[in-house]
Amino acid sequence: MGNKLLTADLSLMRDFNKALVLSLIHRQGLISRADIAKQTNLSRSTVSNIVAELLAVNLVQESGTGQSQGGRRPILIEFNYQAGYVVGIELGATHILIVVTDLKPQIIVKLEHNFDLTAGPEIGLSRVAEFTRQALSQAGVSLDQVVGMGLGVPGPVRRDMGAVAFPPIMPGWHAFPLRSRLEEELGVMIYLDNDANLGALGEWAHGAGRGVENLAYVKVGTGIGCGLLIEGKIYRGQSGSAGEIGHITIDENGPPCRCGNYGCLESMAAGPAIAHRAQLAIRAGQETLLSQVKPVEEITAADVSRAASHGDPLSLQLFHEAGRYIGVALAGLINLFNPRLVIIGGGVAQAGDILLEPIRRSVQSHGLRIAVESCRIVQAQLGREATALGAVTLVLENMFRTPEVSLADRAPLSIGV
Repeated sequence: MGNKLLTADLSLMRDFNKALVLSLIHRQGLISRADIAKQTNLSRSTVSNIVAELLAVNLVQESGTGQSQGGRRPILIEFNYQAGYVVGIELGATHILIVVTDLKPQIIVKLEHNFDLTAGPEIGLSRVAEFTRQALSQAGVSLDQVVGMGLGVPGPVRRDMGAVAFPPIMPGWHAFPLRSRLEEELGVMIYLDNDANLGALGEWAHGAGRGVENLAYVKVGTGIGCGLLIEGKIYRGQSGSAGEIGHITIDENGPPCRCGNYGCLESMAAGPAIAHRAQLAIRAGQETLLSQVKPVEEITAADVSRAASHGDPLSLQLFHEAGRYIGVALAGLINLFNPRLVIIGGGVAQAGDILLEPIRRSVQSHGLRIAVESCRIVQAQLGREATALGAVTLVLENMFRTPEVSLADRAPLSIGV
């Protein structure tokens, strides 16, 4: 029994050392074996063995020589960003967006399709797998070249279960073993998280939030969600439901919300709410450019946004109202968490300043001055790709996570080393 435990401990230590070396090479860019040994406190023979293993599986490559320290010029090692591929998926209420990237990550293929969450998890999972294979085929990448997949969903996520919990806009998906079922279907490790959390991660790593450790990413689309980055880490809360800003009550006498309450922010300012108010105004005989959209019941928030950009008074009023409601909720969030930056993303946010300006004015009116003055409110830079790129970032963070952090969370990705 003792020998088995010792063998397991030695194997675990080798994996940790490998993760440590790989992470250092990725972070450093170009580095010699001797410098790896100095910075990791590993012996030169251990480093040489690990580098040989990483070279054998093409994760790193030799690239030129460094400065001589009195002997031969050292051969430099660098990470091979084409050693594998990552898939990032945003699962929305009405669409699915998939990106396939290398390990840098550079997008190789982007694929988007209509998607109906209300069809349920069995049909939904089958469609996710189908579209993933389609995206990989377009990229010329096989499943065995994929080191991991990140998946963002529009609801609270229990990461320990790999499932969503009581999601208001995902009927039938509660407690469905999404992560394990998709891993079985595709044979790839899946990292599951809330879509707004991944939007925050994507904007922090590649977009408007670069270098900012305290930020909020608010996704305004079919629903409204918020991802919180506090001290450089995603804050998920006790049960994964942190950031559900869309279900803050704005008006207790307001319209019914899919969560079962009344007057939630989502029921008053999300895309469907904007479109519904436009439809009601047209039926009441109000003059608007939106009257050109036929039939009236097919008007969307995107239609309202386009009409607002052409100066349509009704459409501008609808975005002003939505921005005011969002600003009231954001003022509370800013007072409570004191972020340096709030990033507005999602499909409705494509309206730009038509939505952002009323949000800013409302925050100024309702927020605590000391918190508001230290916080900027900006549009997302990554647009519709924020969540999918955040999903890729989640995979890469786990791939390059240092051993100390790996112990506290899910184990690092196994990619054949």
